[in-house]
Amino acid sequence: MNASRPHSDDPQQPGVQPDRIDVQSEESLAEWAEKLDTTASQLRDAVGRVGDRATDVEMDLKGSRSTTNTERVDELGAGG
Repeated sequence: MNASRPHSDDPQQPGVQPDRIDVQSEESLAEWAEKLDTTASQLRDAVGRVGDRATDVEMDLKGSRSTTNTERVDELGAGG
């Protein structure tokens, strides 16, 4: 028997899916915009392009905001 199996393993259990971005929720948009260092508008656009999976959205945003290595070094304060 699996009586001791926690309910959280149930894929049908309702609740928040942390790897999904809900563009209908202002709270979710604000949280993900902060996590991904972007604006709510850019987040909505990215979700429109690639869907609501956070990893896909993150990769899309990184691709649209690519920087040079020199810019990244300067951003980290390691430039000389």
